[in-house]
Amino acid sequence: MSNDEVSTKSFTLTNNQTGETSILPIIDGTMGPSVIDVRKLYNDTNHFTFDPSFTSTGSCKSRITYIDGENGILQHRGYDIQDLAEKANYLEVCYLLLYGDLPNAAQKKQFEHNITYHTLLHEQMHFFYRGFRRDAHPMAIMCGVVAALSAFYHDSLDIWDPAQRELSAHRLIAKIGTLAAMTYKYSIGQPFMYPRNDLSYSENFLYMCFAVPAEPYKVNPILARAMEKLLILHADHEQNASTSTVRLAGSSQANPFACIAAGIACLWGPAHGGANQEVLEMLDEIGSKERIPEFIKKAKDKDDPFRLMGFGHRVYKNFDPRARVLKQSCDEVLEDLGINDPRLELAMELERIALQDEYFIERKLFPNVDFYSGIILKAMGFPTSMFTVLFAVARTVGWIAQWKEMIEEPSLRIGRPRQLYTGPASRPFVKLEDRD
Repeated sequence: MSNDEVSTKSFTLTNNQTGETSILPIIDGTMGPSVIDVRKLYNDTNHFTFDPSFTSTGSCKSRITYIDGENGILQHRGYDIQDLAEKANYLEVCYLLLYGDLPNAAQKKQFEHNITYHTLLHEQMHFFYRGFRRDAHPMAIMCGVVAALSAFYHDSLDIWDPAQRELSAHRLIAKIGTLAAMTYKYSIGQPFMYPRNDLSYSENFLYMCFAVPAEPYKVNPILARAMEKLLILHADHEQNASTSTVRLAGSSQANPFACIAAGIACLWGPAHGGANQEVLEMLDEIGSKERIPEFIKKAKDKDDPFRLMGFGHRVYKNFDPRARVLKQSCDEVLEDLGINDPRLELAMELERIALQDEYFIERKLFPNVDFYSGIILKAMGFPTSMFTVLFAVARTVGWIAQWKEMIEEPSLRIGRPRQLYTGPASRPFVKLEDRD
């Protein structure tokens, strides 16, 4: 049965006050829980469902990403995330998310050419950066400059034209890295570095971030490989807050650049995109290896608000499948760079102790992707203020793939959640002179 077909199964909803019943069809997907179709519930019962934060609501049908949090599974278009991270490069994963299958050799070559030759920005984009204070948060800059792309690329704003949708998708994937690198350079007062067409996506990003005109820059292959895995592992994660924001904005038929800017704004929230930054801040709070037992004890105390950041995951109740891949990259980066950073040494010791502690093992509080990504980015030389920007670089392809899928859905309608009103009941207007 395809995920578009309604099964013969159903639920019967009974109003216990009147005895009236309503039949709610069940829709089956390819994998995972089926859903109860409540689209006709209001017409049948004059009631809405109530699901704050939408944690029990399927907001759409999607063929892109599947997550089984209980068993630690993350798949893109049916491919396991660990296979993709170990055997594919980032642009192959981008192609997979956009088009549904991994590319063949000719498709891969053409797609990489299309992305590479769209990395350059319109020269007037540079003027936008000058309008921001030097101490502006990088995410504030990213929200502005990504939305501003729509002022330059008028030939890809018709969302109903498949060719323009594809062109805008390619532009966003290509230019988001250039914009992020320029944002970093602006924040530290260094000149912008133009992209190079002879480098891979990850190599080019590192080059634009860390090269300077005064001397040649050689990309470290181990860092490039780690960046490649970071991008792949963060490329898409189903209907999270920022992806849902992109879809909701896109349902109004807004242009794709505005929709991705909306996703970036949502990602900026510390509850969503700031987890790896919180890991580094936690390490600062702990301060030294000698204090780890003290903070482990605090983490076990249910009456203590302290939590070990980067351990456990809201979605993955067993383990985060992305963390296994990134741990290897983390070890490779730290070994290659030979960094003598107390904070990074502290992180490795915290990881070792937590993985051996029965309290964390029993509760499956294993290090997640944010724990390792924060350590890797710190080791590469990125400030914590750039961590969420790099998250946005990786996630842009997921956002644009989800947006593209939604726009191509024949039953597209503008999103319009309902509410449970709890304000004052109807009351008459009182003239000013009669009010107490």
